Amino acid sequence: MSTLTADELVRKTCSPCEGGIPPVPVDEAKAYLTHLEGWELAADGTRIKHTWTAKNFMAAIDFFNKVAELAELDGHHPDLHLEGYRNVTIVLWTHAIGGLSENDFILAAKINQIPIKVKK
Repeated sequence: MSTLTADELVRKTCSPCEGGIPPVPVDEAKAYLTHLEGWELAADGTRIKHTWTAKNFMAAIDFFNKVAELAELDGHHPDLHLEGYRNVTIVLWTHAIGGLSENDFILAAKINQIPIKVKK
């Protein structure tokens, strides 16, 4: 099994997924995650997530806005969570297949390139 590096993933574009394909197996997902700093498996291997602590509320919202623009361009939309006014979590999974697809790892790699002002 060979997975793409973060640099290779960011050069790709998410492909529309209407179902009919199997989710990425857990062992393959773990291999992808070795290239994606800060991302971890969640929900029994059916999702990946990343959590940040933003500097303040506006830094969190600014980050969400940038992620939203990226997601819209790629046509793959994450679950965005803001708790405690600056605790940001992004969860990725492909709804149409109830698990992970390559799209999730592509978007994760691209999200990692978006700067976020974090609490020091």
